[in-house]
Amino acid sequence: MSGVPASAAGRPAPAPGVRRVRLWNIANILTMGRLFLVPGFVLLMLHNGGYDPAWRSFAWAAFAIAMITDLFDGHLARTYNLVTDFGKIADPIADKAIMGAALLCLSALDDLPWWVTGVILAREIGITLMRFWVIKHGVIPASRGGKMKTLAQGVAVGMYILALEGPLATARFWVMAVAVVLTVLTGLDYVRQAVVLRRNARAAGSGR
Repeated sequence: MSGVPASAAGRPAPAPGVRRVRLWNIANILTMGRLFLVPGFVLLMLHNGGYDPAWRSFAWAAFAIAMITDLFDGHLARTYNLVTDFGKIADPIADKAIMGAALLCLSALDDLPWWVTGVILAREIGITLMRFWVIKHGVIPASRGGKMKTLAQGVAVGMYILALEGPLATARFWVMAVAVVLTVLTGLDYVRQAVVLRRNARAAGSGR
């Protein structure tokens, strides 16, 4: 140690009371791990033609791990103040990547109608882009309906990945139907919130 203050050495000293958050914290590591799971999930899902029950079970395990880490990384980031700009961008991308990969694989294998995949992906990608569009005016918080939608999608897609038969196959159809309805309704609600947020921000700006 030279004993020279950071500012004198050409490095700006952090402002008093400001806690610097490391980029590679546990929350961001979990997010990156979820991204790296995506190609592994696809390989497991499509291995041996995509209809081998054993490999579909392995794919389900990878999907389940991704869904669980999605819950943990956000909770850890908020609880321990580990929120970073990288995490704000990478987390939703990781979420959509694993869900999109699962939906596309299921439709490619003719296990799930393409229109279901199209509706869900259009909603997820559209809402994510919309969040970035209005982020300078404010953040649209996750609603209870949005959380229910995420849960319904995860359960429904997981049931389809397992290639269930009999009564369970009928059950997964209805779970997916609920997921699609929640996907559309919550998407419309987020659009409404974005319009209101942008309108209020413009009104506040013009009133200055």
